[in-house]
Amino acid sequence: MPETRADYRLLRDMPTRWFDNDIYGHLNNTVHYQLFDTAVNAHLVETGVLDPHTGDTVFLVVESGCRYFAPLSFPEVVTAGLRVAHLGRSSVRYEIGLFGGEADTAAAEGFFVHVNVDRQTRKKAPIPDAARDVLEALR
Repeated sequence: MPETRADYRLLRDMPTRWFDNDIYGHLNNTVHYQLFDTAVNAHLVETGVLDPHTGDTVFLVVESGCRYFAPLSFPEVVTAGLRVAHLGRSSVRYEIGLFGGEADTAAAEGFFVHVNVDRQTRKKAPIPDAARDVLEALR
């Protein structure tokens, strides 16, 4: 069964775009992953814990997945629910629910694992305390 908006710690509205629809008239499955990526990274940038251009470390996606329950389509506004399911030394697993319009149950649910790495060497690096605090608030 899909989860509800109340199951997530943070909600973010995200507009759909004309070209998000596929030939079948609903959001192409790849768009769900773009929405996941945008919801997570926008939160990290807005809270000041990720500087994708000059930060010493960056988060890389190493695993992701999605289950689909109902179609989403343009011009619908999608709400992304976000929470942290696991916070390790250098990795974090997010769970994201996508809700269409005013629906209370998720149309799609996914996960995505970030690993914090040194920008130059791409080797694992501990998640900094400031980022850890932001992520912990999503647990």
